Amino acid sequence: MKELSRPVWSCNEWDPLKEVIVGSVEGAIVPVFDEAVKAITPEHAEWFFREYGGKPFPDEMIEKATVELDGLVKVLTELGVTVRRPDSMDFSKEFQTPWWKSRGLYAAMPRDVFMVFGDTIIEAPMAWRTRYFEHLAYRPLMNEYFDKGGRWLVAPKSTMAEGFYDETYDRNEPMKDGKKRFVITENEIAFDAADFIRCGKDVFVQKSNVTNEKGIEWVRRHVGSEFTIHEVDFGDMHPMHIDTTIVPLAPGKILINPEWVKKLPPFFDSWDVLIAPEPTKSEDKALYFSSDWLTINTLSIDEKRIIVEEQEQPLIDALKSWGFEPIPIPFRNFYPFGGSVHCATLDVRREGTLQSYL
Repeated sequence: MKELSRPVWSCNEWDPLKEVIVGSVEGAIVPVFDEAVKAITPEHAEWFFREYGGKPFPDEMIEKATVELDGLVKVLTELGVTVRRPDSMDFSKEFQTPWWKSRGLYAAMPRDVFMVFGDTIIEAPMAWRTRYFEHLAYRPLMNEYFDKGGRWLVAPKSTMAEGFYDETYDRNEPMKDGKKRFVITENEIAFDAADFIRCGKDVFVQKSNVTNEKGIEWVRRHVGSEFTIHEVDFGDMHPMHIDTTIVPLAPGKILINPEWVKKLPPFFDSWDVLIAPEPTKSEDKALYFSSDWLTINTLSIDEKRIIVEEQEQPLIDALKSWGFEPIPIPFRNFYPFGGSVHCATLDVRREGTLQSYL
């Protein structure tokens, strides 16, 4: 079966993009300020969760972010990319398991929930209770890809019951005995897909506040011998998702966040290391879930063209100087939901073949 005839085929972050899922903030609910949220929330943002936790995001925020998502869809469509969207869901509806109750979050970040290794979509179990059923917004799409011949692998969901979260975790003391601590324990399998980033046959993953060793080992055992999973560790003391830390842009070219990445693994010794400029700051950062380094959370259309937030002029200029063709779009109003263009998308089909670049 040729790559382009496959309903699912994506091996890296830069081959020519053919089909993508773009998320939605429709009906988004602010998560309650529980252990999982506290672990990754900057102090300046705590007020937001205390005031709005368990309630819908303010209408104005949803409206502005929706306009920007629709703009992203328009740009992608004009570039010849097929765009798919999740179904609507009532995230305000309370649900429960035998151990706890929660409301949902949103379907804004397909990159968090799914990852594509070649012809296989892997569905992550997630590590926030609010995200337990988020995958259902994408279920019709997953069924369609499966019916057309794609492979679909679902990780076992944890109970997220007592012992799943470390109740002694303190965000202000993320180290113990010289090692990073995380709010999730090793009691059960847990990972978010966005803690993995792909370079063909080599895939890089970090432990974080949503991804544990058990989750990494589950992926390692299930992806088969064609892929090698490399665990990496950088200087983010409150890690959650790797795509604000390192972003491979093309064969032999990797964009890094210099605040957290002081040294890359030796795998990248032959690569060009592109050091991202300082992010621009707005008066109201509204980075409730994220760091300033959402700026490098870009989406590659191919080895040259990269979609980037339009206010990040220093990064746009740097990309041009490195030989890329940045495509600036407004996306600042999406930031408060916890991501940027890479987070808001999932590349389901790209051209190219599975190979090693290291």
